[in-house]
Amino acid sequence: MRVFLTGATGFIGSYLVPELINAGHQVVGLSRSDAGADALTKAGAEVLRGDVNDLDRLRIAAEAADGVIHAAFNHDFSHLKQHSEEDRKVIETLGEILAGSDRALVVTSGTGLVRSKTGAPVVEADDHVTSAEFARAATEEAADALMAKGGRVMVMRLPQVHDTRHQGRIGQHIQLARKQGRVAYVGDGENRVPAVHVSDAVRLYRLALEKGRAGARYHAVGEEGVALRDIAEVIGAGLKAPVESITPEEAPEYFGWLANLATINLAASSMLTRREMGWSPTGPDLLTDLRNMDWSSGSHAQPRSSNAHRPSRAQPS
Repeated sequence: MRVFLTGATGFIGSYLVPELINAGHQVVGLSRSDAGADALTKAGAEVLRGDVNDLDRLRIAAEAADGVIHAAFNHDFSHLKQHSEEDRKVIETLGEILAGSDRALVVTSGTGLVRSKTGAPVVEADDHVTSAEFARAATEEAADALMAKGGRVMVMRLPQVHDTRHQGRIGQHIQLARKQGRVAYVGDGENRVPAVHVSDAVRLYRLALEKGRAGARYHAVGEEGVALRDIAEVIGAGLKAPVESITPEEAPEYFGWLANLATINLAASSMLTRREMGWSPTGPDLLTDLRNMDWSSGSHAQPRSSNAHRPSRAQPS
């Protein structure tokens, strides 16, 4: 299958490209930079130079593809509404090209956009918030519109995706701890975040592309929830910094824009996804990857060279 991949030179893309190629697929990856293009070429992918917001370039690539995985998103939260609406346009454009065919479009979202109807961990059938509530939901709204037209569109909801180099939002907790010289959690710290090792996440992307059901929402969740207190204690041990509980009132001063997320429970289930897709996560858990980071780095942790889950290809820019 000829697969067009946005976000091909990012963290997930650096694992997803070899996952697809090793399964026999031909990958066309989007890259803005020479370094990214070189990494894709070394990994065995074809390179399409351009920006994800160049809609004409996307149309050309999608026309020639047997399937599309859209994994790109600009995570600059200072312009979240702008980037979310740009993502809506990207999804609309890709969907228009693939409409009327059986070619798959896998769109990337997050479990944090979903709200539980029961107070239990969110499930695949739970509704996402609206973009009026949180701008990032524009992604799922765009997918909804395409699904309503009968396209073979699937949503991949990601939790905290990690290896020993990257930990998603938890990386922000580490940066805050370095800056403030202490590690904080709110209240008893029993509120949880879901997580998945990146190698398991990309395997589910491939399965969705190959045999996913039109209109499905899949949860790439390896761990239903990891308590923020446990995460804080591992960060404290790594940085040799004190760990303490703070009140909800103190959270904005310590966490800044992360304060709301640091106080709520975001646990998510993947039971339905596992059953339908035959997917069983096998990668290291979040706390193991955190413990195996090289904490000697001054600004952010780097992987140890012995990390068995690090891809062998050149790393993207």
